[in-house]
Amino acid sequence: MSRTQMADALISFRDVALGYDSVPVLEGLTLDVHLGDFLALVGPNGCGKSTILKGMVGILEPLRGNIGRGMGERPVRFGYVPQRETIEMVFPLTVFEVALMGTYGRVGPGRFVAHAERERVRACLGDVGLADLQRKPFPALSGGQRQRVLIARALAAEPDLLLLDEPLSGIDLRAAQTIMELITKLHRNRGLTTVMVSHHLKALRECEAVQEVMWVYEGKLLRGPAATMLAPDIVFRMMDAEIG
Repeated sequence: MSRTQMADALISFRDVALGYDSVPVLEGLTLDVHLGDFLALVGPNGCGKSTILKGMVGILEPLRGNIGRGMGERPVRFGYVPQRETIEMVFPLTVFEVALMGTYGRVGPGRFVAHAERERVRACLGDVGLADLQRKPFPALSGGQRQRVLIARALAAEPDLLLLDEPLSGIDLRAAQTIMELITKLHRNRGLTTVMVSHHLKALRECEAVQEVMWVYEGKLLRGPAATMLAPDIVFRMMDAEIG
């Protein structure tokens, strides 16, 4: 895919500064995410990976520079799986109700959700292997199952771009393998453009769907093919993280 062609760019950062309370965390960011990409963001804790993801989805607007979010004449539709999201447990929602939240961007929260939308949500739960659990209370699920529900919620938004912030965090090895297999299947079968933040370098190295890796290190971006960017010598230079 030619990087000189801008027509297929879903996200474009141009000399962007991102931060909180008007204080920059990252500056001078320039990057593109193109249709069909599978890009992994890696780097030491606190380096700004999640901040970049929030800039992509529009939770953070740039302090300086420009972020383009477009697909022709319409805006990009995002499916966003944030890190360590807390779903209200006092009045616990069912699996289906959590996944249904993904439609709110189109129909609005609290509005009537048509039968076709509900069927689409059920199909999304089927895609993540949870069709039989849609009436179960969300808090009763395992960590890996909860993460799959949140992915189904993201899919219910009918996204052009799937953004995942540490989807393997806090779950066991078997659940992590299931999540990676699911993300790979979604990318390959749907052609779903994917950006994933993770510190699980071994899982990224073993995932053939990951095309490129971008290191976030001391405010700078280093991007290249996954095999090159996850080589042990690069990892050793960049961070004291999980290498195995």
